Amino acid sequence: MLKQQILIYTESTPNPNSMKFVLNFILAPEGLSFDYATPSDAVAEGKNSPLAVALFGFDFVKRVFISSNFVTVTKDENTKWEDELFGLKQFLKSFFEEKKEVFTKSTIAANDVIGGEQDSETVVKIKAVLDQYVRPAVESDGGAINFHSFNEGTVKVLLQGSCSGCPSSTMTLKQGIENLLTRMVPEVKEVVAEGV
Repeated sequence: MLKQQILIYTESTPNPNSMKFVLNFILAPEGLSFDYATPSDAVAEGKNSPLAVALFGFDFVKRVFISSNFVTVTKDENTKWEDELFGLKQFLKSFFEEKKEVFTKSTIAANDVIGGEQDSETVVKIKAVLDQYVRPAVESDGGAINFHSFNEGTVKVLLQGSCSGCPSSTMTLKQGIENLLTRMVPEVKEVVAEGV
């Protein structure tokens, strides 16, 4: 029986401390992404990830983000990528070759998408613009953007992965996302990041 070949390539992101590790298979169920800002997040109920726990075992790792087919690792300020990139890539390759689980079964069960309350027409439009125009660009930079809320003209979004703490995220948020949403959804007056 042939075992799956694990292919990993890296992409730099606009955040100089974050590196995106892209794989040739899916890690997270469609539509889900998980942001781990601290090692304790990696064992939190509903987010538990053996992969994130293992990555936080490296002293220089400060944040882990897992989405569709990539992992974004954010390092500390003092570490140079050229010193750690090869070792981290080898670690990930071994992790997946040994078929270790990315998420615990309870995490997958807790995040099964269940139909919630009906969104207003405006929220449906906002989510559609984020999904079609914004999410692909943000994911290509190793991050994610998720809708948080809409109230009295203000859209709140969650920035995850390399976007969190990125020097250019404020400019992207205001000049890119806010301009796009205010043009395409007239009810939107402002876009702000929640929890940054």
